[in-house]
Amino acid sequence: MGMAELGIILAILVLLFGAKRLPALADGMGKAIRNFKKGLDSDDEDVTPPEKQVAETSSAQELESTPAKAQTAEQKG
Repeated sequence: MGMAELGIILAILVLLFGAKRLPALADGMGKAIRNFKKGLDSDDEDVTPPEKQVAETSSAQELESTPAKAQTAEQKG
């Protein structure tokens, strides 16, 4: 790939995403690649950021409360 092809690709990206969004897009791609590499290097380690992690207890509590809700709906109906 030469400079002309790279220039055309960059121009298309600017037209599609806008000049203001390109740095954020590149930053997000860089973080994704870093997390992917960390995932490949670590065997069982969770590399999900803490703010993105879902508590396991909340899903278990939802599953336990779902049959109770269904029973009360049947009793009312």
